[in-house]
Amino acid sequence: MARDDSWAQVLRVVALPLLDGTRPAGMLGWLSPVAPVVIQAAVGAGHWAAGRRRRAMAAWASAAGYGLVAWGLGTEAPTPAEARQNMQQNIQRLQREGVLREPGTEAPAAAGTQTPAARRLSRHLSLDGPLYRLASAVVAMVLGVWWGSRWPRRLTVLAIAGGALNAVLNVLWVARAVQRRRPRIAAGWALVVAGSVARLRAASAEPLR
Repeated sequence: MARDDSWAQVLRVVALPLLDGTRPAGMLGWLSPVAPVVIQAAVGAGHWAAGRRRRAMAAWASAAGYGLVAWGLGTEAPTPAEARQNMQQNIQRLQREGVLREPGTEAPAAAGTQTPAARRLSRHLSLDGPLYRLASAVVAMVLGVWWGSRWPRRLTVLAIAGGALNAVLNVLWVARAVQRRRPRIAAGWALVVAGSVARLRAASAEPLR
Protein backbone atom coordinates (compact mmCIF):
# COMPACT_ATOMS: atom_id res chain seq x y z
CA MET A 1 0.00 0.00 0.00
CA ALA A 2 2.83 2.35 0.86
CA ARG A 3 4.47 1.53 -2.47
CA ASP A 4 1.24 2.41 -4.30
CA ASP A 5 1.11 5.74 -2.45
CA SER A 6 4.71 6.41 -3.48
CA TRP A 7 3.93 5.79 -7.12
CA ALA A 8 0.88 8.07 -6.85
CA GLN A 9 3.10 10.85 -5.48
CA VAL A 10 5.60 10.39 -8.31
CA LEU A 11 2.83 10.51 -10.92
CA ARG A 12 1.46 13.70 -9.38
CA VAL A 13 4.88 15.31 -9.58
CA VAL A 14 5.66 14.15 -13.12
CA ALA A 15 2.33 13.81 -14.95
CA LEU A 16 0.21 16.64 -13.59
CA PRO A 17 2.64 19.44 -14.57
CA LEU A 18 2.34 18.18 -18.14
CA LEU A 19 -1.36 19.03 -18.02
CA ASP A 20 -0.58 22.54 -16.75
CA GLY A 21 1.51 23.60 -19.72
CA THR A 22 4.05 26.43 -19.67
CA ARG A 23 4.06 29.99 -20.93
CA PRO A 24 5.38 30.11 -24.52
CA ALA A 25 8.70 31.91 -24.98
CA GLY A 26 9.60 33.63 -28.23
CA MET A 27 8.02 33.27 -31.67
CA LEU A 28 8.90 29.59 -31.98
CA GLY A 29 7.44 28.92 -28.56
CA TRP A 30 4.07 30.20 -29.74
CA LEU A 31 3.95 27.88 -32.76
CA SER A 32 2.56 24.95 -30.81
CA PRO A 33 -0.40 26.73 -29.11
CA VAL A 34 -1.24 28.91 -32.14
CA ALA A 35 -1.11 26.17 -34.79
CA PRO A 36 -4.46 24.55 -33.76
CA VAL A 37 -6.14 27.97 -33.96
CA VAL A 38 -4.93 28.45 -37.54
CA ILE A 39 -5.85 24.88 -38.50
CA GLN A 40 -9.41 25.03 -37.18
CA ALA A 41 -10.01 28.53 -38.55
CA ALA A 42 -8.89 27.40 -42.02
CA VAL A 43 -10.97 24.22 -41.79
CA GLY A 44 -14.02 26.28 -40.82
CA ALA A 45 -13.47 28.67 -43.72
CA GLY A 46 -13.26 25.77 -46.15
CA HIS A 47 -16.46 24.18 -44.85
CA TRP A 48 -18.27 27.53 -44.93
CA ALA A 49 -17.22 28.16 -48.53
CA ALA A 50 -18.54 24.70 -49.45
CA GLY A 51 -21.88 25.41 -47.78
CA ARG A 52 -21.31 23.12 -44.82
CA ARG A 53 -22.43 25.56 -42.14
CA ARG A 54 -22.57 23.15 -39.20
CA ARG A 55 -19.11 21.80 -39.84
CA ALA A 56 -17.80 25.36 -40.16
CA MET A 57 -19.33 26.43 -36.85
CA ALA A 58 -17.91 23.33 -35.12
CA ALA A 59 -14.42 24.09 -36.44
CA TRP A 60 -14.66 27.75 -35.44
CA ALA A 61 -15.80 26.77 -31.95
CA SER A 62 -12.66 24.66 -31.65
CA ALA A 63 -10.56 27.53 -33.03
CA ALA A 64 -12.00 29.89 -30.42
CA GLY A 65 -11.28 27.32 -27.72
CA TYR A 66 -7.67 26.87 -28.78
CA GLY A 67 -7.34 30.66 -28.94
CA LEU A 68 -8.50 30.94 -25.33
CA VAL A 69 -6.07 28.20 -24.33
CA ALA A 70 -3.21 30.07 -26.02
CA TRP A 71 -4.27 33.30 -24.29
CA GLY A 72 -4.41 31.50 -20.97
CA LEU A 73 -0.98 29.96 -21.46
CA GLY A 74 0.41 33.44 -22.03
CA THR A 75 -1.22 34.93 -18.92
CA GLU A 76 -1.98 32.11 -16.47
CA ALA A 77 0.64 29.39 -17.00
CA PRO A 78 4.08 29.42 -15.35
CA THR A 79 7.17 30.24 -17.34
CA PRO A 80 9.42 27.31 -18.34
CA ALA A 81 11.92 28.40 -15.66
CA GLU A 82 9.20 28.47 -12.99
CA ALA A 83 7.92 25.06 -14.11
CA ARG A 84 11.43 23.57 -13.91
CA GLN A 85 11.96 25.11 -10.48
CA ASN A 86 8.65 23.71 -9.21
CA MET A 87 9.50 20.30 -10.63
CA GLN A 88 12.93 20.31 -8.98
CA GLN A 89 11.45 21.35 -5.65
CA ASN A 90 8.88 18.56 -5.81
CA ILE A 91 11.52 15.99 -6.75
CA GLN A 92 13.78 17.14 -3.90
CA ARG A 93 10.85 16.87 -1.50
CA LEU A 94 10.17 13.29 -2.64
CA GLN A 95 13.85 12.47 -2.25
CA ARG A 96 13.87 13.81 1.32
CA GLU A 97 10.80 11.71 2.08
CA GLY A 98 12.52 8.62 0.66
CA VAL A 99 10.06 8.19 -2.20
CA LEU A 100 12.79 8.75 -4.81
CA ARG A 101 16.44 7.81 -4.53
CA GLU A 102 19.22 10.32 -5.09
CA PRO A 103 20.54 10.15 -8.66
CA GLY A 104 24.03 8.80 -9.18
CA THR A 105 26.92 10.86 -10.42
CA GLU A 106 26.96 10.99 -14.19
CA ALA A 107 30.11 10.55 -16.21
CA PRO A 108 31.41 13.81 -17.68
CA ALA A 109 30.57 14.39 -21.31
CA ALA A 110 33.33 14.03 -23.82
CA ALA A 111 34.75 17.25 -25.15
CA GLY A 112 33.26 18.23 -28.50
CA THR A 113 35.46 18.55 -31.54
CA GLN A 114 33.10 20.57 -33.74
CA THR A 115 33.90 24.09 -34.82
CA PRO A 116 31.64 26.94 -33.59
CA ALA A 117 30.01 27.21 -37.04
CA ALA A 118 29.34 23.47 -37.13
CA ARG A 119 27.86 23.58 -33.65
CA ARG A 120 25.50 26.41 -34.65
CA LEU A 121 24.42 24.53 -37.77
CA SER A 122 23.91 21.34 -35.78
CA ARG A 123 21.84 23.22 -33.22
CA HIS A 124 19.60 24.75 -35.88
CA LEU A 125 19.09 21.46 -37.70
CA SER A 126 18.67 19.28 -34.62
CA LEU A 127 15.30 17.89 -33.59
CA ASP A 128 14.99 20.76 -31.12
CA GLY A 129 16.44 23.39 -33.44
CA PRO A 130 14.44 26.39 -34.72
CA LEU A 131 14.47 25.32 -38.37
CA TYR A 132 13.19 21.85 -37.56
CA ARG A 133 10.51 23.23 -35.25
CA LEU A 134 9.37 25.77 -37.84
CA ALA A 135 9.26 23.20 -40.64
CA SER A 136 7.43 20.64 -38.51
CA ALA A 137 4.86 23.26 -37.46
CA VAL A 138 4.18 24.22 -41.10
CA VAL A 139 3.84 20.58 -42.14
CA ALA A 140 1.56 19.89 -39.16
CA MET A 141 -0.70 22.81 -40.08
CA VAL A 142 -0.96 21.73 -43.72
CA LEU A 143 -1.77 18.15 -42.76
CA GLY A 144 -4.13 19.34 -40.02
CA VAL A 145 -6.16 21.45 -42.46
CA TRP A 146 -6.26 18.58 -44.96
CA TRP A 147 -7.37 16.07 -42.33
CA GLY A 148 -9.85 18.39 -40.62
CA SER A 149 -11.53 19.21 -43.94
CA ARG A 150 -12.19 15.51 -44.63
CA TRP A 151 -12.80 13.88 -41.24
CA PRO A 152 -15.23 12.62 -40.24
CA ARG A 153 -16.82 12.04 -43.61
CA ARG A 154 -19.97 10.77 -41.94
CA LEU A 155 -21.15 9.67 -38.52
CA THR A 156 -19.80 6.16 -37.97
CA VAL A 157 -18.89 4.07 -34.95
CA LEU A 158 -15.21 4.83 -35.57
CA ALA A 159 -15.91 8.57 -35.77
CA ILE A 160 -17.92 8.48 -32.55
CA ALA A 161 -15.16 6.54 -30.77
CA GLY A 162 -12.48 8.98 -31.95
CA GLY A 163 -14.56 12.01 -31.02
CA ALA A 164 -15.42 10.56 -27.62
CA LEU A 165 -11.76 9.82 -26.85
CA ASN A 166 -10.75 13.33 -27.88
CA ALA A 167 -13.51 14.83 -25.73
CA VAL A 168 -12.51 12.75 -22.69
CA LEU A 169 -8.87 13.82 -22.99
CA ASN A 170 -9.88 17.46 -23.29
CA VAL A 171 -12.14 17.14 -20.24
CA LEU A 172 -9.02 16.19 -18.26
CA TRP A 173 -7.42 19.46 -19.35
CA VAL A 174 -10.59 21.32 -18.28
CA ALA A 175 -10.59 19.68 -14.87
CA ARG A 176 -6.91 20.42 -14.30
CA ALA A 177 -7.31 24.07 -15.36
CA VAL A 178 -10.27 24.47 -13.01
CA GLN A 179 -8.27 22.91 -10.20
CA ARG A 180 -5.41 25.34 -10.84
CA ARG A 181 -7.83 28.28 -11.11
CA ARG A 182 -7.00 29.17 -14.68
CA PRO A 183 -10.34 30.31 -16.11
CA ARG A 184 -9.20 31.16 -19.64
CA ILE A 185 -7.55 27.79 -20.17
CA ALA A 186 -10.54 25.96 -18.66
CA ALA A 187 -13.00 27.85 -20.85
CA GLY A 188 -10.83 27.22 -23.89
CA TRP A 189 -10.67 23.47 -23.42
CA ALA A 190 -14.42 23.41 -22.70
CA LEU A 191 -15.00 25.11 -26.07
CA VAL A 192 -12.75 22.52 -27.73
CA VAL A 193 -14.89 19.77 -26.21
CA ALA A 194 -18.03 21.51 -27.47
CA GLY A 195 -16.45 21.76 -30.91
CA SER A 196 -15.71 18.03 -30.92
CA VAL A 197 -19.31 17.21 -30.05
CA ALA A 198 -20.62 19.68 -32.65
CA ARG A 199 -18.34 18.13 -35.27
CA LEU A 200 -19.96 14.73 -34.74
CA ARG A 201 -23.44 16.21 -34.98
CA ALA A 202 -22.43 18.04 -38.13
CA ALA A 203 -21.09 14.82 -39.65
CA SER A 204 -24.55 13.32 -39.21
CA ALA A 205 -26.30 16.29 -40.82
CA GLU A 206 -23.69 17.12 -43.47
CA PRO A 207 -21.93 13.93 -44.61
CA LEU A 208 -19.09 14.37 -47.06
CA ARG A 209 -19.21 12.72 -50.46
